Amino acid sequence: MTQENRKGHHTITRLTVHIVWVTKYRYHVLKGDIQIRCRELIIQTCDSEGIEILSGVVSKDHVHVHMEYPPTKSISDVVKRLKGRSSRILQQEYPTLKQRYWGRHFWASGYGAWSTGNITDQMVQDYLEHHRSDKSDNSNFILE
Repeated sequence: MTQENRKGHHTITRLTVHIVWVTKYRYHVLKGDIQIRCRELIIQTCDSEGIEILSGVVSKDHVHVHMEYPPTKSISDVVKRLKGRSSRILQQEYPTLKQRYWGRHFWASGYGAWSTGNITDQMVQDYLEHHRSDKSDNSNFILE
């Protein structure tokens, strides 16, 4: 797991998020070969999107991924690609899934996403407080 910032021409970022999504009806279908293939598809999709997986787990009925992503991506688009591609390919390769999920919806609607990061709320408050009290520069405008 790297702790390096992502550098662009005019930006420096480190955007991390913990995402969780579940199978439709929470069926325990992510087992054996299906579980292994699901893991492979998530890794491939993240690689192609420039997303670094920091850690993750494919459980029998849900997926957890802690990732670092580029600022050009939105969380909703990332999840849409991960769920869409994995659903389509898993149902193509495993006919039993296609029979069980006859409506073509392998994953349940929605997902959970929690921002993670390398700084705390207190660090941000301390930084802002430092700039509020900076007497050498009277150009600061406090937002509150």
